[in-house]
Amino acid sequence: MPLLPLALPDAEVLLDPHFLPPDTADALLIELTRTIAWRQEPIRLFGKEVLQPRLTAWHGDATAHYQYSGLALAPQPWTPALLELRKQVEAATATQFNSVLLNLYRAGQDSMGWHADDEPELGPAPVIASVSLGETRRFRLKPRDPQRTPHAPVALDLASGSLLVMRGATQQHWLHAVPKTARPVGPRLNLTFRAVLPR
Repeated sequence: MPLLPLALPDAEVLLDPHFLPPDTADALLIELTRTIAWRQEPIRLFGKEVLQPRLTAWHGDATAHYQYSGLALAPQPWTPALLELRKQVEAATATQFNSVLLNLYRAGQDSMGWHADDEPELGPAPVIASVSLGETRRFRLKPRDPQRTPHAPVALDLASGSLLVMRGATQQHWLHAVPKTARPVGPRLNLTFRAVLPR
């Protein structure tokens, strides 16, 4: 199924809800959950150091160093499973990626706050390709400046095997988040492929 664009102003957001077959997505979730060296990194939030409310890992080419929220990440090597998934994502998006950020949401209390992927090393108009595995979680988008971009917040339920792509001016004008949920949900793994520019 091709990537279908969402009708959002000042943004290019595309979605393929069935990018990976269910069996493939299930097997990949099990393999990555077991084999990735997961970390719970401390970040600075409103002047305080707190642990991120999820587990993370950063993999990529040796030169793909990345910084966000006060963290400086050196890439772990690509695994065979990550390389195969990268090849599929690159074919679907016609984009080359040199890194991937993995976020493991263990249960409904794990979350991601409002932010944009607008770090300098991603360039002015980054392509972010996001693959979801495991439990369906709600992904939210809202305009950074509602006066400039008068649009209501958007909620997408991203199911296992889905591919969401944000490109163009999306990170300049929109924020996104994965909020906590009180629903009993199992693990959800999200992989966001990126192209980090050399320093």
